[in-house]
Amino acid sequence: MGNQMDRLSHLSYAEVPTVDPNGVDAEDGPRIGVSYIFSNDDDELEDGCAVDGSDKDPNQEEKQYDQRDEVECAVYNRDECIYEKSAKSVNLEFVATGQYPHWAVYVGDFQVVHLHRAEVKNRFLTDASQGRRCRIVNELYKFKALGQDMVVQNAMEQVGLKDRELSWRNSECFAAWCRFGKREFKMGGEIRIGKQPYRLKIFMTGKQPHVLEFQSLEDMIMEKRRNDHLGRTAVLRELAAHYSRMEEIKSEPGAE
Repeated sequence: MGNQMDRLSHLSYAEVPTVDPNGVDAEDGPRIGVSYIFSNDDDELEDGCAVDGSDKDPNQEEKQYDQRDEVECAVYNRDECIYEKSAKSVNLEFVATGQYPHWAVYVGDFQVVHLHRAEVKNRFLTDASQGRRCRIVNELYKFKALGQDMVVQNAMEQVGLKDRELSWRNSECFAAWCRFGKREFKMGGEIRIGKQPYRLKIFMTGKQPHVLEFQSLEDMIMEKRRNDHLGRTAVLRELAAHYSRMEEIKSEPGAE
């Protein structure tokens, strides 16, 4: 029998395991270590459903997309910056408030290839976007990209794959793999051996960045996408609650 890993999810940063008992690193400030498999697949959400899986209220007005509410962050593999997203950031990404960003590979003739509902599909751009805003995100990841022909070939060769045939957990991992060809974007592409080489820095105005550590690029992407769907305001509120709770724990009798 092989090793089994529990499928875990978290509702707040207070429930995430920390690197040390205090969740603090002397050099970089507050730091949380994360290594787990998420139980919810963001690309499995049905149309017309809220992000928690419940039915959307048809009478509820949808919030307008606001780029100012995006979470600014950077990702490091040890000391190398491999991803950076700021308010100036410009594959294709479809974005809408309260939804996970959906990535696709443009293959020409107004068509894209993307991972949607556990299947790799070749569709027209207008159909894939489903009315959401679209933008180019080629510059977010800092890896060296493959040639355009190879990127298109990588994408087109996967069309029709579905369910257990898939090697990617979400649309972002699929599109990034097509562009860079790195196995780290695939499920199980890296062996989790205790080290946490990936760091996700969440930038907070007027404060030190909040740092999360991960054993794999795949785990980091899942957390980054969770933050993307929550939005900057909600993430900062969540972090503030986490810091407040940590201060309460430190002030409890017997706490070191």
